[in-house]
Amino acid sequence: MTNLEKNKVSRRDALKLIGVGGAGLLIGATGIEAATEKVSNFFSPSKADASEILPFYGEYQQGIITPAQDFMYLASFNLETSSKAEVRNLFKKWTEASSLMSKGKDLGDSEPQSSPPIDTGEAVGLQPMKLSFTFGVGPNFFEKLSIQSKKPSQLKDLPHFSGDDLREEWNGGDIVVQVCANDQQVAFHGLRNLIRIGRGTVSLKWMQHGFQRSTNADPTGSTPRNLMGFKDGTGNPDTKDKNEMNNHIWIQNGDGPAWMSGGSYLVARRIRIRVEEWDRSTLGDQEQTFGRHRGSGAPLGDKDEFAKLDIKKKDDNGKLLIPADSHVALAKGNGKIKILRRSYSYTDGLDLQTGKLDAGLLFVSFQRDLEKQFIPLQDKLAKMDLLNEYIEHNGSAVFVCFPGVKEGSFIGEGLI
Repeated sequence: MTNLEKNKVSRRDALKLIGVGGAGLLIGATGIEAATEKVSNFFSPSKADASEILPFYGEYQQGIITPAQDFMYLASFNLETSSKAEVRNLFKKWTEASSLMSKGKDLGDSEPQSSPPIDTGEAVGLQPMKLSFTFGVGPNFFEKLSIQSKKPSQLKDLPHFSGDDLREEWNGGDIVVQVCANDQQVAFHGLRNLIRIGRGTVSLKWMQHGFQRSTNADPTGSTPRNLMGFKDGTGNPDTKDKNEMNNHIWIQNGDGPAWMSGGSYLVARRIRIRVEEWDRSTLGDQEQTFGRHRGSGAPLGDKDEFAKLDIKKKDDNGKLLIPADSHVALAKGNGKIKILRRSYSYTDGLDLQTGKLDAGLLFVSFQRDLEKQFIPLQDKLAKMDLLNEYIEHNGSAVFVCFPGVKEGSFIGEGLI
């Protein structure tokens, strides 16, 4: 029995809470929003129990097709070692700790009292709150551990897109950890303990928090709004459709090295909104930019939020109702390319470089193939989208997430 198992402390019994709200936040700012006729069940509200546990072990990692929780922390780490044994040991410790915390268990107290506590302690007495952990590795991970033969050919930094203003402090990383929960303190506790466990083997490169509106704020479950004030419906594939997931999200046998089968590529883009400029634009300009009505969320020329998007529809004078370079018109495309968006809004106070509010979207997407899915979508939008006047991409990273973990195993076992 491990020290974590010896010292784990159960939290209080469950209290019932109202369920998770929709996510789909600020998909517009990514330049990648598929038009929808109804909200995907991935973001539909559902009754949630504060004590509900999302199993850490399973065929696939949690936090990918898991309905989006209210809060998220995304952290990128740099390797501080070239030893496969040290990384393997870290992954084992992270697996054990993540499994315990996702069950609503603390990692324990120190023995003796002269030593620092094993658990950081800020989640003692709190419910599990659907805590989930997702792990992946970046392009340089393989070089640092001298395992280049196991690196998938697609795993490389994204190309420079038109309008990118990337900052090194928000780019890249060797390992990614996504921690989500329906309580911010529970989510932070999960990540903080992983950071602590990893000291000496990894160092934190960057960390971004994210939020969405909660069901408590909107128990009706209406489509959520982004920080630009517009409803963001989502064209995500049906996460309950196994064929959809295999076609668009899960890496299949033959797509690359065998160890990654059942995983997924993760793209992270930190997208700042020029909120001061947006707030000074007219309502008409805002609606033309998105291609939707702000109040109802309906496509321009329609009243129903979920009306079928017809980008060729014209008014009596033969003018397109939805501008060809509006966000929704460009993003619809032929409708054949699908990715799974799991993004969150963020606010980070004042940007000292500009003296303006630092707020926007932490865009996260999962996909089976970067070169056939994310890259062509973003390339088109980056060049033509009216929305680009009001946003800037200042962070970019790509990782491949591991397949699920079997009980008794650990994350990344097939790789190292």
